[in-house]
Formats: sequence, structure tokens, C-alpha cells
Amino acid sequence: MKKLFTALLSLSVACVHAQNADSVTIRKIYNEALANGKSYEWLRYLTKQVGPRLSGSEGAQKAVDWTKQVMEQQGFDRVFLQDVMVPHWVRGAKEEAFIHNGNQKVTVPIAALGGSVATAPKGVEAGVIEVKSFPELRAMSPEKVKGKIVFFNRPMDPTKINTFEAYGGAVEQRANGATEAAKLGAVGAIVRSMTNGHDDYPHVGGMRYATGVPLIPTAAISTNGADLLSKSLAENPNLTFYFKQNCESLPDAKSYNVVGEIKGSEKPDEIIVVGGHLDSWDLAEGAHDDGAGCVQSIEVLRILKTLGIKPKRTIRAVMFMNEENGLRGGVQYADLAKKNNEKHIAAVESDNGGFTPRGFGIVGTPAQREKVMPWKPLLAPYGLTDIGAGSGGADIGPLAQLGTVLFGFKPDSQRYFDYHHTMVDRFETVSQRELELGAASMASLIYLLDQYGL
Repeated sequence: MKKLFTALLSLSVACVHAQNADSVTIRKIYNEALANGKSYEWLRYLTKQVGPRLSGSEGAQKAVDWTKQVMEQQGFDRVFLQDVMVPHWVRGAKEEAFIHNGNQKVTVPIAALGGSVATAPKGVEAGVIEVKSFPELRAMSPEKVKGKIVFFNRPMDPTKINTFEAYGGAVEQRANGATEAAKLGAVGAIVRSMTNGHDDYPHVGGMRYATGVPLIPTAAISTNGADLLSKSLAENPNLTFYFKQNCESLPDAKSYNVVGEIKGSEKPDEIIVVGGHLDSWDLAEGAHDDGAGCVQSIEVLRILKTLGIKPKRTIRAVMFMNEENGLRGGVQYADLAKKNNEKHIAAVESDNGGFTPRGFGIVGTPAQREKVMPWKPLLAPYGLTDIGAGSGGADIGPLAQLGTVLFGFKPDSQRYFDYHHTMVDRFETVSQRELELGAASMASLIYLLDQYGL
């Protein structure tokens, strides 16, 4: 019994000592990020000098070249590119739209959804059918919808505390609205912007067409514009709506994932990924979505290297290409990992904006999630209290098939959809301190994952 007591006491002392050492290291990580962080200035360059970077565009290639150069300048052990063919959709000339109500023509802000076809050169004008859901639309006769423009006007649920839940409850209108409308003979689809805010900025995003269904043009309308159209329809159901857009899908283009790594000292064949997506929508600088996640990921490796922390496992920062309108970068990364027999034990993605850190969502088995729980006291002093089952990230999602445990960085979600997919997603909307806190949070998790594995 005495020997057992002595062994348990020794184990307890060792655990306390390890936690104290980890606490000191995490404090150093935060000190480095907050006192000497590089992420904010990197984000300034990415947004102001490179700018919008939709897949296949000149801006996307500039972003690839620049992030590769940044990681090389940091002296990471290896920096390389992964080829990936991506969609190349272009918006063309600015869209036009107005509500034609009797003798009045009222202009409203719209923007073509990514992947949409153009209207005819003269545009399209037709009566409007307003719906809040797909079941409501499907219940209508084709005769009622044929030749009309379907207006999807279901708002994000304002009662959801987590705004990503509200987004998930409304975004199918954007993704599949044109297909559902076309099945009943509609000539166009207009979709309320995905935001709880009331503004004059169309919130764009990707859409898709189903096979065997006519391709009709579709666009996002600002929330203020949507409210005006709905009010006008209530007063005059016979009004018409006009819109013109000039978008086009070009042949797929060659692009790249950009990867930088620090080689593991003890288990180099075990890989931990931290990343974000390099592409952004064409109307915006893509500061929160997802320039923030990219520069934070590079900063994670810089912090480890600067502090002289030699990871046991290989740590990779990955700038994924084509999350916004295809996810081909994430799929290609996972396919290459499988082909090369790489063992990815964990992946962390930042794609929820550069706001105040709150925690991490985990996609893994209950046993794997339980392995993380003892780390909560180390992370709680830094505001990271929301740690548990959740989502990972779109780009790292394909790694799940390889048994990789996924972690989604969770900043405060309240402001994200004020900027998401709009022209106001600019550098000026990002707080330097919040961005640097996020980078330190991710670096701390990466440090613990490397030290203890899963």
C-alpha cells in the first residue's frame, strides 16, 4: 500500500509539474503574439496590396506567390505548392436591378451569386413570387410560377445565439434556390442576403445547379432591398422586377495550396495541420473571410520557431485554395495525404473571422474529445472556455476520412455576418488585438496537440 501511495503521489507531482510547464509556455506564446505579432501587418498586405482573390483570378495567384514568399522568409523547414485545378467564374460588369411598381422604378442593390449564369444581354423582367421556404414553393402549381422570378425571402433566425446556426438555417436558399425555382418554370431567382443586419450590401456566395434542370440567373439582394421588395409586393402583387447580370464561367484554371512546415523532432511522420482558405469573393478584400485565418496560421509556426519550441510532430500551415466556390483545395490536400500515406493526427482551421477567441469545436470520437478536456484549465484564462463537440472546418473536413481529429477555431460570432461575403469585409474591420489573440489561441492548441497527441 505504501508503494502504491508513493507511486500515485509521484504521478500527481509529475502531472502538476507538466501543467505548470505548459502554463508557462502558453503564457510565452501569448506574450509573443501580443508584443511582437506579425499577423496584423501580414493581413494589411494581403487585403490592401493583393486584395480580392477569387479562385482562378490574378488576385488568387498573387496571394499564392506572396504567402509562399512570407513563409520562406520565416525560415520554415519546407515551403511548397500543391497543384489544384479550380473553377474560374467572373462577375463581369456591375449588376443592375430595379422594382417596377406602376410608374415607379426603384433601384435596389443586387450581386450575382457565384456560379450563376448571366441574364440575357437586355436583362430579365418579370412578375415576382415571394416564398419563405422550399416546401412553400413546391406546393405551388407550375402555372403560377412559370415565367416569374422567385424571391426567396427567409431571414436568418435572429433568436439563435450562435449566428452560424442561423446561417445554416437559411443558406439553402442561396445554394439551391435557382434549381428549385427552375423546376417550376421560373426565369430567375432572387435571394435575401445571409445576414441578420439591415444594410444595402448584397451578401454573395456560391450556388449550384442540379443536373437536368434549366440554368436560370440568380442573385443576392441586400436585406434593405429585400424588405422593400416584400413591402412593395404586399401593396402591389402585380409589380415586376428587372435585373441584369453579366457573369460567366470560364474553363478551370490551375492554382495551388500553399504549405509551410516545421519538421517534427521525434515523430516527424505524424502531422498536425493549421490552416485557412486563401481565396475570397471578388467584391471584397476578404479580411475576415478568410485572410484572418491564413495569417493566423502562418503566425502559429512563426511563434513556435521564434520561441525555440521544437515540435515533436511535424506542424504544417496550409493556405487552402477554392473554399468559397468548390472546396477543391481541401479535397486535393486530403487526396494527396492519402496517396502519400501521410498520417494526419489533427487539423485546426480558422474560418470564422478574426474576432475575440471563445474556444474550439472538435470533430472526433468521445475518447478523443475527452483527451482534450484536461487542457481546458490551461486555456480558460485566455477566454477559451467553449471547447467541446462541434464543427471543424470546410477545408479540413475531407481529412476526417483519414481518421484525423478536426478542430474549428471559434471566435465570437455576433459580428461575422455583418461582413461575410460583402464589399465591407475590409482590413479596417479587424481588430489587431483580437486577431493576435486568435493566433495565440491556435498556437497554444497546436502546442498541446504536439506535446500530448490524441
